[in-house]
Amino acid sequence: MFRTLFLTVLVLVIAIGGGAGSVWLALNASEGIGAVAIGGWTAYPDVGTRNADTYSKARFAREGGLALGRAEGIAFAAQRDSGGAALRRECTYTIEGALPSARFWTIYAADEQRIVLPPPTRRVPALHSLEMLRTVDGAIKITISSHPAPGNWLGVTGKGPMQLVLTLYDTPSATAARVLEIELPQVLRTGCDE
Repeated sequence: MFRTLFLTVLVLVIAIGGGAGSVWLALNASEGIGAVAIGGWTAYPDVGTRNADTYSKARFAREGGLALGRAEGIAFAAQRDSGGAALRRECTYTIEGALPSARFWTIYAADEQRIVLPPPTRRVPALHSLEMLRTVDGAIKITISSHPAPGNWLGVTGKGPMQLVLTLYDTPSATAARVLEIELPQVLRTGCDE
């Protein structure tokens, strides 16, 4: 009797613990189910559609994120630079390259929960396409640092991990077939405070 009860409890603990653990891993994976990776950037193009998988819906519900439909746009997040190292607030980065066509786009630095990082002094915490200085060929070059920089500067404060969130609004690239065809700018580390 005791042996049967013990085995039943053991099986239930393994089943419930294993199921909860697998869900936790799926929800916390940076490139989980439904993710599309382009360079160092990751997006979930189906999250705002009927085709979204259950884990993507749960991840965005837990994070309190705004799921954009395909006609509205697409959000990309970068947690690593182009060399594969994790993004850190105490380092300086340069984002450079072309962006896909979009009516409007924004970029900001966030913590691990995608909460916008506070900017230094009285600056805005995000940059957008209407205020962007561009290179001769139309590409962008943005410096992300805690130290002021000339040109397009996105200021960050503090120490620890961060991620960059690039959101393209009203873009033809938001459809699942076109997402894999686009190019996104590189995130290059240029130095770190020691």
